[in-house]
Amino acid sequence: MIDTDAVTALAALAHDDRLRAFRLLVKVGPNGLTSGEIAENLAIQPTRMSFHLATLERAGLLHARRAGRKVIYAVEFERMRTLLVFLTEDCCNGHPEICGDPAGVACIAPVPASEEETT
Repeated sequence: MIDTDAVTALAALAHDDRLRAFRLLVKVGPNGLTSGEIAENLAIQPTRMSFHLATLERAGLLHARRAGRKVIYAVEFERMRTLLVFLTEDCCNGHPEICGDPAGVACIAPVPASEEETT
């Protein structure tokens, strides 16, 4: 990934509604959701959600596919992994084991807050 592609992707994610939509779609997986379903899940007006999804799609973070009259949006997981690798490739002066494996991070379930406090 080149710097300008990373900046475009990060800029697309640098908005509360877009970040929330992206995270929701990561959770849903490759089947994706329609714009209306995303808007409903996030309590965002559908027209505003469509605008944000188009921004994420232009950045290469989402892809859209038609299913009859509906458009379904899903995450471009390879692009997401490429961005994570780009962000951590120079981690800790050539010691990437300190950062861990960014390709595997996206599929690790978060630790519930109650468990974080006891560990």
